[in-house]
Amino acid sequence: MILNSIVPWGRNLSEYVGMFNITEYELKNSKILGCGDGPASFNAEVTALGGRVVSVDPTYQFTAEQIAVRIDEVALEVMAEVRKKQEDFVWKNIANPEALYIMRMSAMQTFLADFKRGKEEGRYKSEMLPKLSFKETAFDMALSSHFLFLYSDYLDEQFHKDAILEMLRVAKEVRIFPLMTLENVYSPHLDKIREILASQGYISEIVKTEYEFQQGADEMLVVRG
Repeated sequence: MILNSIVPWGRNLSEYVGMFNITEYELKNSKILGCGDGPASFNAEVTALGGRVVSVDPTYQFTAEQIAVRIDEVALEVMAEVRKKQEDFVWKNIANPEALYIMRMSAMQTFLADFKRGKEEGRYKSEMLPKLSFKETAFDMALSSHFLFLYSDYLDEQFHKDAILEMLRVAKEVRIFPLMTLENVYSPHLDKIREILASQGYISEIVKTEYEFQQGADEMLVVRG
């Protein structure tokens, strides 16, 4: 059951801005698709600023109450793991595990408060890569945070190819962060995926970002047609 896999790791607007180098102009003027956003506050915060975001995640098939219960069930367990592996993280933008916990829980509470209304408005959709329901170039930008490349041990090259090409179908530009796996090494799919994209006429580049929490994970892949 998808709900059982929810990790209470909701990220907020400032983290998305740092991960994807999103400018103030882009936040206000771009139509953005978030792929695999989960219980993040990005959608709620950008909407409150007058921006346009649609988030897709299979978790959204559940109610806010069901998601909240799962968050409560696993939050302390996840934080215990973070404390055991503190050396794997960069404590720069986030001071310590306690600050991380407060920030993540705050982001998820913002998400939960916005979820019902956002779902009614079509801002949260229960969908999953590599198939999306949107029309071609419906978005200016599609974002993938902590999903593609990170879980390369579980998602093969074909999945990455299909997912990224689908994002490129519905958006003019794709940004993916991070490029590292859970083992803090570059994804074994990265070079091949870039070759495939180039062969189909897409331009990709690795761009340094302002965000680093996982050791060494401070780059995103930007792909344009």
